[in-house]
Amino acid sequence: MYPPELVAPMRAELDSIGFEEAMTPDAVDAAINAEGTVLVVLNSVCGCAAGSMRPGVRKAVTSAEKKPAKLVTSFAGVDRDAVERARKYMLPYPPSSPSIALFKDGKLMHMIERHHIEGRTPDMIAENLKMAFSEFC
Repeated sequence: MYPPELVAPMRAELDSIGFEEAMTPDAVDAAINAEGTVLVVLNSVCGCAAGSMRPGVRKAVTSAEKKPAKLVTSFAGVDRDAVERARKYMLPYPPSSPSIALFKDGKLMHMIERHHIEGRTPDMIAENLKMAFSEFC
């Protein structure tokens, strides 16, 4: 488990643009099963989360014309039970962190796994998300 002071700035990157922390399985259930669209980001301390994922998500959320109704995040290695619950909703995709999932009315509509994040620029991730937002939001 990572110390809270280590992950606080990484959490703040998403919290500052409207993400809500889902730190428990119940919070994950409530968010994903809500009516409408929800973007779930499984945050991580890894370099690809810092260099590509979080900047790409920030760009997509702040610049897209159509956006998810709800933004939720859980932190891998910290919110263990919440992340485990979120990953069950993301099946059949294998566990991956960081990762990004777009749900609509509780159904998984779009998934970006770690291997789609590594080696990609924030702009590439933002464009991928904005296309998904345009289609499903």
